[in-house]
Amino acid sequence: MRRMREVRRTACTRDCPDTCSMQVTVEDGRAVRLQGDPDDPVTRGFLCERTSRFLARHYSADRFTQPMVRRGGTLAPIGWDEALDLAAERLLRIRRESGPAAILHYRSGGSLGILKSAADFLFERFGPVTSKRGDICSGAGEAANLLDFGQTESSDFFDLLEAKLIVLWGKNPHTSGPHLLPVLNEAKRRGARVVLIDPIKTRAAALCHDFLQPRPGADAALAFAVARRLFEVGGADPDAARWSHGVAEFRALAFERSFDEWCRAADVPGDAARRLADAYATIRPSTILVGWGLARRRNGCGTVRVLDALGLVSGNVGVRGGGVSYTWARRRAFDLSFVEGTAPRTFPEPLLGREIRDARDPPIRAVWVTAANPVAMLPDSGVVRDALASREFVVVVDTHPTDTTDVAHLVLPCPTLLEDDDVLGAYGNNYLRRAQPAVAPPPGVRHEIAILRGLAERLGLAAEFPASVAEWQRRVLARVAPHGISADSLARGAQKSPFVPAVLFEGRNFPTDDGKARLVTAVPPPAPARDAEFPLLLLAISTPRSQSSQWAVDLGDAAAEVRVHPSAAAGFADGAPASLESRRGALRVTVRHDPAVRPDVAWMEKGGALRDGRCANVLVEAVLTDGGEGASYYDEPVRLVRR
Repeated sequence: MRRMREVRRTACTRDCPDTCSMQVTVEDGRAVRLQGDPDDPVTRGFLCERTSRFLARHYSADRFTQPMVRRGGTLAPIGWDEALDLAAERLLRIRRESGPAAILHYRSGGSLGILKSAADFLFERFGPVTSKRGDICSGAGEAANLLDFGQTESSDFFDLLEAKLIVLWGKNPHTSGPHLLPVLNEAKRRGARVVLIDPIKTRAAALCHDFLQPRPGADAALAFAVARRLFEVGGADPDAARWSHGVAEFRALAFERSFDEWCRAADVPGDAARRLADAYATIRPSTILVGWGLARRRNGCGTVRVLDALGLVSGNVGVRGGGVSYTWARRRAFDLSFVEGTAPRTFPEPLLGREIRDARDPPIRAVWVTAANPVAMLPDSGVVRDALASREFVVVVDTHPTDTTDVAHLVLPCPTLLEDDDVLGAYGNNYLRRAQPAVAPPPGVRHEIAILRGLAERLGLAAEFPASVAEWQRRVLARVAPHGISADSLARGAQKSPFVPAVLFEGRNFPTDDGKARLVTAVPPPAPARDAEFPLLLLAISTPRSQSSQWAVDLGDAAAEVRVHPSAAAGFADGAPASLESRRGALRVTVRHDPAVRPDVAWMEKGGALRDGRCANVLVEAVLTDGGEGASYYDEPVRLVRR
C-alpha cells in the first residue's frame, strides 16, 4: 500500500524564547519527522535538541487521551460529559458556599499560546476568582525595565548585526535561544567583539573573545566596576543627563568603592574587568544581552537596573546596534483587553504553595491549573505538592502525567504542540507565528477552547464565551489585523510584529511621564555570603535536553547529577553517590567533577520531576526578588554529604 506523505507547517508552543516555525513530515496521519522551517528568518531550518526529540514525548504510552478522575487514590477514565459535569458542580457549589475567592485559577507558561488567556477570561467572568501575580521567571527583569525605561521591549532582532560589541551577561544561547547563535556568528564576521559573563563556563565561551566568571549574584558589583571606569576614562556620554534622570547619583554610587574593591566584591580579576570596561568605553555601538537567570535572585531587579544604567550613561540606548535587551514583549501585538484583571485577591506566584496552604477568609478549596506544572516548577516544591494535595478539588489541563497531575482530582487532556491551534508571540525575537494541527489529536483529547466552552455552558456563561478557535483567534489578532496579519497569513509563515521598532527608544525618547529614563539610585544588596555549613550555591539551570519539566530523553532510574568543581567536591570522587542537602530538603545525586564550574557552585539541570527524585526546586526556599515578585531560584546554599 502506498503511504500518504506530506509536510505540514506549525510552530512550537513550548516555553522557549525562539517560538520556532516547524515543518512536520506526516505519513498516513502520523508525524515521523520534525525540522525547522527554512523560510522563517529566525528559525532558519533547525530546531533545538529538545523539540527535535519531541516525537518520543508526543507518542509516549503514558499520554492522557481521555479525561481522568481520581477514585480510590488512583486516576481512572471518565467520559467528557461526566468530567465537565463534575467540574461545574464542584465549582458552583464552592462558589455558592464560600464565594469565588475560594477558587484559584493558576496559569503559567507551559504553553505560550495566546488563546490560553481564554481561561483567564472564563474564570474572571465566573468569579472573578483568586489568581496569581508576579512572574517566577521574568518578573524582576521586567520590573527593572519598567522602572528604567517605562517599557519592556527590545529592538528588532536583527539590529544586533549592527553592534560592534555584544556582551552576553548571564546569557546561555546554546540552551536558551539557540537561534541567536547564527546572528552572533554573523555579527562576529562583521567585526563585532563578543564577551560572555557567567558563573559557569558554558559552551558560549567558545564563540566569545573574552569570558568573565563572577561570583553568583555579584554581577552588580562587576557592573559598577565598569561604570566607575567609564566615568574615569571618558566612556560616559557627557549628554546622558539629557535623556536620563539620576546620572550624578549613579556616578556617586559607582565611586562608593574603588575599581579594585568592586572587582573583589565580584570576585573577578581586575585586568579582566578592565578589559571589559575599556571595550565598553571605546567600542560603539554596544549591546548587552541580559540572561533571564540573572534576575532570578533576591537582588535580580536591582542587578538588571545597573546593567540598564550602563547602557544609558554610555549612550548605547536608542541607537542602531546598541541597547540593553532583556526580553521582547510577546503579548504586545495581541488584543487581550477581554481580561480585565479584577481578581478579588492575588498570590505572588513564587509563594503559591505557602499562600494556598495558609489562605483564610476564605480558604482555597479548589484549584484549576492551566499550562503549568507548579509542583515541579515552583520553589518549595514539597510545600506546593502538599498544599495542592490538601485541597478538596484540583483540576489540571495537560497532556502527560506530571508531579501536579499526581495530586489532581480531575485531569482533562489537551493537544500537544503538534495538534494545537493557536497564535504566538516570542520573547526572544519580534516575530508572530501560528501553531496549527499537523496531526489530529486522539479522539478523547479536546482543544482548551472546547474544554472551556463546555465548562462555560454548564456554568451559565455560554453566551459570553465564543465557541470556536477561529473566533478567539480573530479576537486576539484584532490589533494586528489592520497591518495585514491574520490567522490565515500566519499559517503561511512568520510575520514581524508591527509594534516593535527597528531601534527601540530611537532618539532617546522613553515612554515615561516626561520622556526621560531613570537610573538606579541604590546599590543592590550583595549576594549571599558563603555559608560555612552549606558552602555551595545551587544553580539549577536549563540544558539542551530539558524543557522546563519536560525532558527530551528517558533518564530511567539514574540519580540526578550535580556538577561541582573538583576542589569543592567535599571528598567525593567523580561519579560517587551523595546526598545534596539544603535547609529545605535533600536529593539523592551522583557527583560529577567539572572544572568549568566555580568552586562555590553546585550545578544541576533544571526541571526534573519530584516523583523521580530529580526536582531541584524541592531544595529551594520560596523567596521573592527585590522587584517584580519573581522567584529567587539561585540563592539557595547547599552541601554534599554521605547518604
